[in-house]
Amino acid sequence: MIRDNDTLAALIDAIRRFVRERLVPNESVVADTDAIPEVLVDEMKALGLFGLSIPEDYGGLGLTMEEEVSVAFELGKTSPAFRSLFGTNNGIGSQGIIIDGTEAQKHRYLPRLASGELIASFALTEAGSGSDAASLCTSARRIEDGDGVHYLLNGTKRYITNAPEAGIFTVMARTDPADRSARGISAFIVERATPGLSLGKTDRKMGQRGAHTCDVIFEDCRVGAEQLIGNREGVGFKTAMKVLDKGRLHIAAVCVGVAERMLADALAYAMDRKQFGQSIADFQLVQAMLADSRTESYAARCMVLDAARKRDEGRDVGTEAACAKLFASEMCGRVADRAVQIHGGAGYVSDYAIERFYRDVRLFRIYEGTSQIQQLVIARNMIREAKT
Repeated sequence: MIRDNDTLAALIDAIRRFVRERLVPNESVVADTDAIPEVLVDEMKALGLFGLSIPEDYGGLGLTMEEEVSVAFELGKTSPAFRSLFGTNNGIGSQGIIIDGTEAQKHRYLPRLASGELIASFALTEAGSGSDAASLCTSARRIEDGDGVHYLLNGTKRYITNAPEAGIFTVMARTDPADRSARGISAFIVERATPGLSLGKTDRKMGQRGAHTCDVIFEDCRVGAEQLIGNREGVGFKTAMKVLDKGRLHIAAVCVGVAERMLADALAYAMDRKQFGQSIADFQLVQAMLADSRTESYAARCMVLDAARKRDEGRDVGTEAACAKLFASEMCGRVADRAVQIHGGAGYVSDYAIERFYRDVRLFRIYEGTSQIQQLVIARNMIREAKT
């Protein structure tokens, strides 16, 4: 649902120019240094990128889902590392607070997330619980003493995006040790300086240099009861699933943007590269790869927009979000593969951006739920609907 077409068009135009003029020229800098220059981070804050989906009452832009994916299409046209830095503030790092947080929690954290003063992380995955998130082992033991009610968190979270930069973590922990199901899980807001919280070494990844992950370790980490999201135990897993539905649409939109960027680069290269006295873009087998990529990216864009509009209407889009994320992320991988093929040997060396993108986009088929998890979600929803 687009509230004001002129306002959205102005925002998208500003972001498109920022991507083209500031981010794209710095892609190699980020890849070489594994860091985003502070001057660019400051410009991201000034553009409001850290608060795109945070409600206006708390200092954000309050974009609807359709508006957000329209922006994500543009943000996807550069290195995914840039978007990753502020992506958690708009998605999994803030949405739990927005959806289920108390007013006190919202007023304490959302304005600082919207401004970029705070970076948020979402700590769900563990060494033994990734796709099977409900089997997590991190515990939160409730204690009442002279200082009031608090929880002691113990456990280790793995592959946590933006953890090295984060000021707060939304942490999923088991408050009911007797209940090994999802009902025993609660969500906490844990600040970086909380005693008992420490970080592992930053992971060395296949791609997405400049976007950092690491382990988050809790050792008798004492968290006040007021940090329990919504002041309710046992609803943390439900909060996580609500957050992931929205996140899957956002990632699907980013996949579309990246695919369109890779395709534009491949087309430009094909038109410039000469073989047998003509541009390789004139060869039908190259044209087939270009055409297939254009068709699939267009289909993914349509899927994302359709699902976003349904979500804005208040409809349950669990199936549609999973479909969009599955198709868009797999499509993005296929486009990357074709783009490398079109570049030939040049696509295998780092002089061309496609070598980096080929590695970067592989992650899209893993996080926010692997492709196989999306298949299970879709099929199970189909079966459940057929039984009603």
